Amino acid sequence: MEIKSNSFGYTKSDEEVIKYTLYNDNNSSISILNYGGIITSIMVPDKNGNIENVVLGFDSIKDYEEKSPYFGSLVGRVAGRVSNASFKIDGSTYNLAANNNSNSLHGGIKGFDKVIWNVTEIVEKDTVSISLNYLSKDGEEGYPGNLDVNVTYSFNNNNELEIHYNAKTDKKTVVNMTNHSYFNLSGNGKRDILEQYLQINADSYCPVDKEIMPIEISDVKNTPFDFRQIKLVGQDIKIDDVQLQIVGGGYDHPFILNDKENIAAIMHDKESGRYMEVVTDQKALVFYACNQLDSGIELSSNIISKKHIALCLETQYYPDAINQEFFESKFLCPNETYKAYTKFSFKVK
Repeated sequence: MEIKSNSFGYTKSDEEVIKYTLYNDNNSSISILNYGGIITSIMVPDKNGNIENVVLGFDSIKDYEEKSPYFGSLVGRVAGRVSNASFKIDGSTYNLAANNNSNSLHGGIKGFDKVIWNVTEIVEKDTVSISLNYLSKDGEEGYPGNLDVNVTYSFNNNNELEIHYNAKTDKKTVVNMTNHSYFNLSGNGKRDILEQYLQINADSYCPVDKEIMPIEISDVKNTPFDFRQIKLVGQDIKIDDVQLQIVGGGYDHPFILNDKENIAAIMHDKESGRYMEVVTDQKALVFYACNQLDSGIELSSNIISKKHIALCLETQYYPDAINQEFFESKFLCPNETYKAYTKFSFKVK
């Protein structure tokens, strides 16, 4: 078990970006930047022992600053969209940056995905970790409260990536964090994800409007959104369904997880044998199938971007819960600690 670090270049504001690579004893590894807490690569074996990258990323900080659709990022303060870029707490209205039509997306113009985090390395017998810390000041991106955030990435000899999120505030606020990795288990993006398998432990999902805001909670039964039994991502993606069409021909929807004690999702690429399990204590999972990803962009691992080249499984609290009557609003108050947990287990089957 070891951690290696090296310079990844400098941001436009002349801040040095460091890449930390966490190695286990099986030659698998995960690389993470102090910029945005970005996971740049996850190197794990296929059924023949070939170690390849199973996430999308870039080879330069310039590309992350200019081109990235949140590849591998830590997202916050609030993941997803906040409708009308505003919310109320105890009668006070807080206005956010409208960076996605009339809504605020993934923390605003400079969310957690675009800041430099302080990093502490932790090497133990069976686990290597980095702990990232960032103080989001009162009023940053319009959010109330000085928010002290800690996120720990841990990688062990079972090829399990665990992410622990913690935050404390000095003023009542809202927090809903996630990681925005784009997965493709074929390895180095050899095939798109339409021929890979997915299972989501959810009886319900949220249809969305044209701005991809949730509008209600609906049953997945007899819809293209029924992933309760494992199936090809592409099995129903071309069905004439308004919810598939409204997000660009595919999936970009919140799923309401059934039971936090069970596996939330499974992804499987039969050709490579790679198999990923997702476990979380969060209430929801946003499944995005890269319907609107720009084509022709050079990524790391010699991958060229295109529609459906990867998928995201963003574990989080209910999206836009602060503004939606069908969700329970959740606040973080002083003397409380925000906690969230997700584990991605990489196996061969």
